[in-house]
Amino acid sequence: MPTDREVLKWALILACATGAVVALADLESPLRMIFTPLFLLAVPGFAVAGLLRDRDPLTAISVGVTAGLLANVLLATAMLSFESWSPRAGVATIAVLGGFIYVLRLLQRGSGSLRTEQGAGSG
Repeated sequence: MPTDREVLKWALILACATGAVVALADLESPLRMIFTPLFLLAVPGFAVAGLLRDRDPLTAISVGVTAGLLANVLLATAMLSFESWSPRAGVATIAVLGGFIYVLRLLQRGSGSLRTEQGAGSG
C-alpha cells in the first residue's frame, strides 16, 4: 500500500506533467494558469533539492525554491533581452534544465558509491 508521501509525490508529478503538456500544446484551459507555473517552479526546484539530499532538509528545500525562482527569472530575462519571448520555449527549456540536473544527480549518486568502494580498501 503506498504511503501518503508517495501519493503526494505522484500527484505532483502528474500536475507538473499536465502543466507542461498544456503549455507545449498551447491549449487554452483554466488548468494552464495553475499547472504551468507549478511545473516551472517545481521542476528546477526539486531537481536542485535532490542534489542536496544529504544536507539538512530545510536547507535543501530553501536552496531548491531559490534555484527554481532563479532559473525562471534568468530564462525570462534572457528571452526578453534577445527579443525571443515564447512560453512554449520557456517550458521546454525548463524541462531540459530539469533533465540535465537529474542526470547530474544520477552521476553524483554513482560517484558516491565509487568513493565508498575505493575508500574501503585503503584502510
